[in-house]
Amino acid sequence: MSDAYIVCSNLSFSWPDDTPAFEELSFSVPGGRTGLVAPNGAGKSTLLRLIAGELRPRGGSVSIEGTCGYLPQSLPLTGDLTVAEVLGIAPVLAAMDAVESGDTDEAHFTTIGTDWDIEERTRAQLDRLGLGEVPMTRRLHTLSGGQVVSLGLAAQLLRQPEVLLLDEPTNNLDLDARHKLYDVLADWNGCLLLVSHDRALLDRMDRIAELDGGEIRFYGGNFSDYEESVRAAREVAEKNIRNAEQEVKREKRELQQARERAARRASNAARNLGNAGLPKIFAGTMKRNAQESAGKSNETHTARVDAAKSRLDQAGRALRDEQKIALELPDTDVPAGRTVFLGEGMQFHFGDRAIVARADLAIRGPERIAVTGPNGAGKSTLLRIINGELHPDGGEIKRAEGRIAYLSQRLDLLDLDRSVVENLTTFAPDMPAPQRMNLLARFLFRGSRVHLPVGVLSGGERLRATLACVLFAEPAPQLLLLDEPTNNLDLVSVGQLESALNAYRGALVVVSHDERFLAEVKVERWLRLSQGRLLEVAAPDSIG
Repeated sequence: MSDAYIVCSNLSFSWPDDTPAFEELSFSVPGGRTGLVAPNGAGKSTLLRLIAGELRPRGGSVSIEGTCGYLPQSLPLTGDLTVAEVLGIAPVLAAMDAVESGDTDEAHFTTIGTDWDIEERTRAQLDRLGLGEVPMTRRLHTLSGGQVVSLGLAAQLLRQPEVLLLDEPTNNLDLDARHKLYDVLADWNGCLLLVSHDRALLDRMDRIAELDGGEIRFYGGNFSDYEESVRAAREVAEKNIRNAEQEVKREKRELQQARERAARRASNAARNLGNAGLPKIFAGTMKRNAQESAGKSNETHTARVDAAKSRLDQAGRALRDEQKIALELPDTDVPAGRTVFLGEGMQFHFGDRAIVARADLAIRGPERIAVTGPNGAGKSTLLRIINGELHPDGGEIKRAEGRIAYLSQRLDLLDLDRSVVENLTTFAPDMPAPQRMNLLARFLFRGSRVHLPVGVLSGGERLRATLACVLFAEPAPQLLLLDEPTNNLDLVSVGQLESALNAYRGALVVVSHDERFLAEVKVERWLRLSQGRLLEVAAPDSIG
């Protein structure tokens, strides 16, 4: 018997408007940890929903060995539920309370069954996910988004499924919560199929499944191994394309040479026949034979050219469409050591709570700073203070002359009703129109896409459009503030963001829980904001 836990056979699914998502997709997932990757919109979440039984396929089948737990990306949890209700243990706890109060109704014992230690087991699971101090009676609406995600995962783990499906489980988690989740999944013994853009999490997988072009390909090893395999395959494909191009050129050259030789032979033969004085019937036969021979040679060489072109097309199809942003941003230069922001004794309160308490912060160009801390600590508030959008309750702030650009999590800097090129014109009015079009092409907006309203763009496209406007604005920014820029971006878009930021030469402050991203953009200083205190800390072990 196969060791596959999940088997999808000829799976087909279409949306209500008959748009196909999958056509006869077949694959199997064995035990262990599998990371599923693909660009946004490729159907990763749809596939998980089909496996979980939330969607019905149009054709084909899904079979699962054992029970299945599923944590969707958007948790359908009502705010009035208690923690115990979300975990599914509220009836057992109520029955235990009744028995301890002296109620010996048989129904209570039936409800409890063998779960007399349910509270201890549950508390141990919550503690592993950083929720050990959360009371069972606490209402969901009082928890942070990250706590809700961790609670949803705890609910699935308590059911002890053989198959676990997770869709972007680290969304909304801070660094501490992410590392707790990593540790929990490291101990998973069943079959895990996980959709994520978190490269640190994907590097903890046993294999990577790539959904591309309606097919799934499996790669042994973690995400870094997968990236290396993709790079190696690209190098082979590029070499094959170069060889195929040379072959097409060679075959075309030989075809032309064959035609020229045939033409010379025909001309010489006609002249020789005329001089030889042969009978017309014999001369005609010789002429036809020469023409047939030339025609066969032409057909042979033409077929060889067509075959070479076919091999070139095949090599081209094997080459992945790697869309990278390559930029030079000399106008964003900030002299080393120049202070672009100085805050001394900064204070900011929200009601009675001190979000920032007597914090000192100096930002000098062109250093790169990461701001970390628990969800809700006030990291976004700190960026808004630096930007000047919020004014502190106390302390002194000095900003150097020059532009500060702030990209919030909402990416609301652009006019959603105006096109990409119209927004760029607003930010860079003196840039010549041809230069604007060339610039947008380098940000991967080509042809009619430059005229699309920003409001219809995907998250990755909107980020690229915003970066183009911000980085090439007049004047260029000397300080760039980014708030969770990789949220909801696929892996390709994250790579494009990293390419753009690595060309930026000014000061950079970024709030992010994505350690791999912070390493790729070469963060130098690490600050942690917690309980109102802003402290300089060492880089995480995974970075340093």
